[in-house]
Amino acid sequence: MQTEFSIQTRGTGLYDFTSEVGRWAPSGTTGLLTLFVRHTSCSLLIQENADPDVQRDLQAYFHRLVPPADDPSMSYLSHTVEGPDDMPAHIKAAMMPVSLSIPVTDGRPALGTWQGIYLFEHRQAPHTRRVAAHLG
Repeated sequence: MQTEFSIQTRGTGLYDFTSEVGRWAPSGTTGLLTLFVRHTSCSLLIQENADPDVQRDLQAYFHRLVPPADDPSMSYLSHTVEGPDDMPAHIKAAMMPVSLSIPVTDGRPALGTWQGIYLFEHRQAPHTRRVAAHLG
């Protein structure tokens, strides 16, 4: 089984799409779900979905680790024509997963109690992100 999820972002941040994934697989289905984001400036994460401070802290950490290209510490970057957030977004996407493997049991992703599936948008502008899904 295959499908594609479309996720509308409003700029940098983590976007929970666990419920969309959970509704997709038919009841009784068992297998391995692979999710793959089809872009080079965002990532996929399984992360805590109970306390929004976790998402804020992750976003702040990666912003501090890889600041915008117009920050003096990033003066070594060459790829700056697409804006100060573009090359840092590529760096973050190179550091974090762009695909996930999740067991599915009885049509539900086998996630822990406080786990959610997130798209981590690294660009400041809104985007429509596509995540390919394969359940085998």
